[in-house]
Amino acid sequence: MFSWTLVHDGGTPPPGEVVRPDERLSTPRMVGLGAQHVVAMFGATFVFPALMGINPNLAVLMSGVATVLFLLIVKNKIPSYVGTSASFVAGVAAIRAQGGGSADVTGAILVAGLVLVAVGLVVHLGGAHLVNAVLPPVVTGAVVMLIGFNLATVATTTYFPAGQWIGLATAAFVIGVSVVARGFVSRMAIFLGLLFGYGLSWVADQVNQVPGAAGGMVDRLDFAGVSSAAWVGLPDTITSPTFGELSGPHLPAFNATFILLVLPSVIALVAENAGHVKAVSEMTGQDLDPYLGRAFIGDGVGTVVASFVGGAPTTTYAENIGVMAATRIYSTLAYYVAAAVAILFGFCPKFGAVVAATPGGVLGGITLVLYGMVGLLGAKIWIENRVDLGNPVNLVPLAAGLIAGIGNLAVHVTDSFSVTGIAAGTIIVVLGYHLCHRFAPAHLREDSTRDEAVPTE
Repeated sequence: MFSWTLVHDGGTPPPGEVVRPDERLSTPRMVGLGAQHVVAMFGATFVFPALMGINPNLAVLMSGVATVLFLLIVKNKIPSYVGTSASFVAGVAAIRAQGGGSADVTGAILVAGLVLVAVGLVVHLGGAHLVNAVLPPVVTGAVVMLIGFNLATVATTTYFPAGQWIGLATAAFVIGVSVVARGFVSRMAIFLGLLFGYGLSWVADQVNQVPGAAGGMVDRLDFAGVSSAAWVGLPDTITSPTFGELSGPHLPAFNATFILLVLPSVIALVAENAGHVKAVSEMTGQDLDPYLGRAFIGDGVGTVVASFVGGAPTTTYAENIGVMAATRIYSTLAYYVAAAVAILFGFCPKFGAVVAATPGGVLGGITLVLYGMVGLLGAKIWIENRVDLGNPVNLVPLAAGLIAGIGNLAVHVTDSFSVTGIAAGTIIVVLGYHLCHRFAPAHLREDSTRDEAVPTE
């Protein structure tokens, strides 16, 4: 498993040639490629934990550990970096809105990871077709969509007011880079947007300050935490002027209501992992369906291990697929290098402090794009699988579930237990679709499934 065949004499592959998962180039080239994969995942893997109230250093460190576990579980057949999942941000926000703390957050995430492991075991034993039977694209697309769009007000009312013009400029920059730039640079739009927003905020601070939360005028960029942070050390709980408390290592706690709020994210992870496996399969020309269950298990185990020590949930990263598409180098050795670099980054508190100092306006611009992208991934699943929204079997339960999820519907089951937002929307979508499909006339049932395939990323 830990043997890679040296190809192309270790040099750059000739035009049209590829480096397969069990192959490698020279050591300096593999180190460089591994570092490139770290840069690709860096922006999202640092920002999303902060949005969930988790120390980014701890999340990055555990993403490296989770990547190694993932590669071992899939037997090095699926090259992938396992970074922080965006799908949990809305559920975590709901937990904190209901008074839950960091231990409640990571406990709920841990249970979600265990559920994903269970899904992976079922798929591994029963076959990949089981994913489509229980979670067809019409359902996965709707759940991914409501997870992203549920966060809309967080971007517009929590972060944007801290600096609307900085936010708009940052959003415009991210959009421009994503569209105008080519190849790997376009995949770096979020990370470059962070740098742009930082620079713009510094320039704005030279012109004028902004009102502070405690009164008086303050700079948009507060580097007090950065200057006091050590270069080398263990990730610990820190306080951010934008994010508030970002928790360090801790043990999880378990609350049924909070667990229910994040379980819908498992459906998004199933869709993301299935899409990742399909994309890698197409790029490498290898049939990876037999490893789909292992991919679910690997991601689930990574999430369980990370959350057990207080880290963030994980998922396979599309950003790193972009690197592979650009380089045509699929060697899993590059991902082991990337994991090692990420673990080293995790022991540098100063990097976490830099992320914690991100001005609210910059974050507003970035989340304006990021949350919308998460939501539109659901529409992408519908389009690629030719879901017929003209069929009431698809349209009606999805319509109700989407509004429930996006509008934060709260269903109070008892005085102490309620189903809200994403959880409520997901239940309506999943149960509504399968009940409609069960009792609808035969011609509507056939029309609702004839064009559906395995969900893609």
